[in-house]
Amino acid sequence: METLTWGNFKARLEANPELHLQFQYEEGKLADTSFHITEIKLAPITSVDCGGVMNKWTEVIVQLWEPGEKQAERSMKVNKALSIIAVVEQMLPLDGDAIVKIEFGNSQFDTRQMFPADITVAGDTLTVNLTPDFVQCKAQTRGGSCGTNDKGEECCAPVEKPTIKLVNLVTQTDACCTPGGGCC
Repeated sequence: METLTWGNFKARLEANPELHLQFQYEEGKLADTSFHITEIKLAPITSVDCGGVMNKWTEVIVQLWEPGEKQAERSMKVNKALSIIAVVEQMLPLDGDAIVKIEFGNSQFDTRQMFPADITVAGDTLTVNLTPDFVQCKAQTRGGSCGTNDKGEECCAPVEKPTIKLVNLVTQTDACCTPGGGCC
């Protein structure tokens, strides 16, 4: 799946400031119109995968919250979300190339971080369609496999370079190039 960068996500919002903003977290299920953007997190990630490879990336995580009681008949407008983003960016510069995630949960949906998979405009509403995040094995994305093979060897383990033992090397004394001979 291709992820959306923070810069591209923000540009989509800036292109539609007067529309109502909505988030679809499951097919046919939208965040309540009373949702709030409670915080925006900048998360630099550094990890070492099962193959011993270090990975680094940055995420911008927008957290949504539904209050216990309905507070609005219509969802917030995009320009209100942009004003929250402006307040955050005055204090915390957000990396435009970072992966954007939306963090959401309610009483019927466990809190999770999801990717904005598609952003659509219909009438006066801009809807951000969310898709679940997923676990992956980075060794597989590099062409390896995950787990153990039929011999019980770890497939993701760092590859050991074979040691080559040089034996029975015979040198010819009449060779034109010899160490210290000046021909090379």
